[in-house]
Amino acid sequence: MSIKITPDHLSRVAVVYVRQSTMSQVMGNLESQRRQYDLAQAAETAGFKSVTVIDDDLGRSGSGSTQRPGFERLVAMVCSGDVGAVYCIEASRLARNGRDWHHLIDLCALAGALVVDPDGAYDPRLVNDRLLLGLKGTMSEYELSLFANVESPLETPRPSAASTASCFHQDFAGMNSAKSKSIPTNMWRE
Repeated sequence: MSIKITPDHLSRVAVVYVRQSTMSQVMGNLESQRRQYDLAQAAETAGFKSVTVIDDDLGRSGSGSTQRPGFERLVAMVCSGDVGAVYCIEASRLARNGRDWHHLIDLCALAGALVVDPDGAYDPRLVNDRLLLGLKGTMSEYELSLFANVESPLETPRPSAASTASCFHQDFAGMNSAKSKSIPTNMWRE
């Protein structure tokens, strides 16, 4: 058990937030689901008497572009002061956009709730923990932008070799032509 998990935290409920972004992930990536649901056992092992699993957002993106009733329920529970810790498998399960992520972290700080993942327990009221949580949220948001670029790369055409040739200084333009001077290789050896 982490020393950050106090008797006050344990007297409140631990919430395990389970989410996968698409229905194909829900159907095909059962290992991720199992690992997320196993967090309930981790919360009980840590000493939480009451554990609530919120899995209403299976098949919903955390990008902020879709409504997530499970996330809204999580936020409401944190605001009530009844939550001692929010368990997640990684930051990206909670939110992939800075607005939702930082809002939840702010609310956890106000309510005195911890954020717990496999790397440790974080108290958003502590500067170093808040910094780490901020980095985790930023990385999660960055990953989303990488996924978006892979799925729909920018529609700008790549320049052709002919169009970029004019970018070079004219002294370099004829280097590969028959008129170009060759440099003796022994010039570079000593």
